[in-house]
Amino acid sequence: MKCYLKDYPRPQFVRNSWENLNGKWNFLFDDENKGEIEKYYLEFPKKYIINVPFTYETEQSGINEQDIHYIVWYNRKIYLSKNDIENKNTILHFEGSDYITKVWINGNYIGKNIGGYSRFSFDIGEYLIDGENDITVKIEDSLSKDQPRGKQRYKKESFKCWYVQTTGIWKTVWLEFVSKECIENIKITPIIDEKKIRLDIVTNIDEKEFENKDYYIETEISFNGEILNISKSKIEKNNETIKINICSENIIHKLQKWEIGNPNLYDIIYKLYCNHEIIDVVNSYFGLRDISVKGNKIYLNEKELYLKLILDQGYWKTTHLTPLNEEVLIKDIDAILKLGYNGVRKHQKIEDERFLYWCDVKGLLVWSEMANCYNFSDISLQNFTNEWIRVVKQNYNHPSIMAWVPINESWGVPNIKNEINEQNFANSIYYITKSLDNTRPVISNDGWEHTISDIITIHDYEQDYKILLEKYIDRKEEILNSLLAFNSKHCLFSNGYKYSGQPIIMSEYGGIAINSKNGWGYGKMVRDSEELIERFSNLTKAIKSIPYITGYCYTQLTDVQQEINGLLDENRNFKIEYNKIKEINDM
Repeated sequence: MKCYLKDYPRPQFVRNSWENLNGKWNFLFDDENKGEIEKYYLEFPKKYIINVPFTYETEQSGINEQDIHYIVWYNRKIYLSKNDIENKNTILHFEGSDYITKVWINGNYIGKNIGGYSRFSFDIGEYLIDGENDITVKIEDSLSKDQPRGKQRYKKESFKCWYVQTTGIWKTVWLEFVSKECIENIKITPIIDEKKIRLDIVTNIDEKEFENKDYYIETEISFNGEILNISKSKIEKNNETIKINICSENIIHKLQKWEIGNPNLYDIIYKLYCNHEIIDVVNSYFGLRDISVKGNKIYLNEKELYLKLILDQGYWKTTHLTPLNEEVLIKDIDAILKLGYNGVRKHQKIEDERFLYWCDVKGLLVWSEMANCYNFSDISLQNFTNEWIRVVKQNYNHPSIMAWVPINESWGVPNIKNEINEQNFANSIYYITKSLDNTRPVISNDGWEHTISDIITIHDYEQDYKILLEKYIDRKEEILNSLLAFNSKHCLFSNGYKYSGQPIIMSEYGGIAINSKNGWGYGKMVRDSEELIERFSNLTKAIKSIPYITGYCYTQLTDVQQEINGLLDENRNFKIEYNKIKEINDM
């Protein structure tokens, strides 16, 4: 897209004036929690050098220590000229920092953020000086089950499919230099039938200024380099909604929809005017596509969609949750496409936004899933809800995202089958998500014990295809009415809920591991790659033959630490010929 800048951390809202702060930072552990008392933000007691954004637990960080440390500190100097900061807002962005982050600039406390997976920012302009500036960051983490942690272990040792914890900064840190009055966010919603898009525009303009000055948003929409429409609209408040035509009346253009394998995207430029002067410019893009659920089918642009997803944990051997660079994200997407999948279930993680950019560009569907807590408490409800809202708003504009998955396998709601308050929470998250975004389906509790949900999903790691087929092929009513416990603990619906005609997806199956003394996998391991292919083929064909199931998600793309269920190993080598998997998926 025109807006693309390599390594730019926010690819759908691009300004040219920015600085990447990744790289070498001073670092230390603070197990005694004495840093604030001893004012590390005034004089930092340098201990280690860490390579941001890789956490101390990773090899790429330069520290590579996996013991638990609940408090860590970061510090670095940055040089800014008067020209960089004068008459501008300087925004310090954290793409991801786990879990409680506090920031000081030149000894001045700026603020804190609670959360590990969503972007957050601070305006630090008033504390900067011409010349050398000091940034100090304190981060507190824990093994608490009350914070969203996804696949990070909550014990001191890794186990089954829970891995080494992620502590501190794990995504890009960067500076952005913007005008004093600027655009803060624009939410793009295609209205395909009207050949329009709706823009929900948020600015930082003081409301009083609208009484004295005229503000306008100019949009320039183009496709493959051809300008289709330039439109200028007056804005009269900080939260303004406008509709604009994709094409002007004098241009003949057939709308190009975003499709799997044909991901048409439109470029758009936003210009904010005060009176007749341009004061802010943002570059972006959008896709025209419609995801809908009608009866027991899912549709993409009014065409029936059979989902062929693969589960992706988003872990790497030497960097854990953090991609080494943009190229490894592209490599994973290309591997998924080579294997014949049309989508990816990004499991228990909010991935680097550059991943979503490349899914948009390459035409790969995404199930976006939140990292879960493992307790049900007032604290966990607040922590989860606050961050999930931010995640949905942050990634709303990506056309590749086709579904929101806030909860997986009753994690964080362990008694949802019978407890009304836990059912109420899952339902409230469903309705909050639908309030923020009514254009996508929401799966409120993926796998089992569903309450209100747009799609019904099943997790079953049966390794014998004959047993799997017998369990489901002729027993639809038993399954859908929760009369059959398809594993020893869980039924498909929570008490008080029943099937109401939604699409049904086998959203976890497989998990086939090749025999290893040290690794962990689902069920009996296979001897070699040939036996892996045979079992994969039999299980996948069995699912495809069940008439009421409209898609599947295989576990999983890659091995992760002790879990060896991947079609690729941790180094991203295929364990089997990818064409053989593709042939089975394409049947």
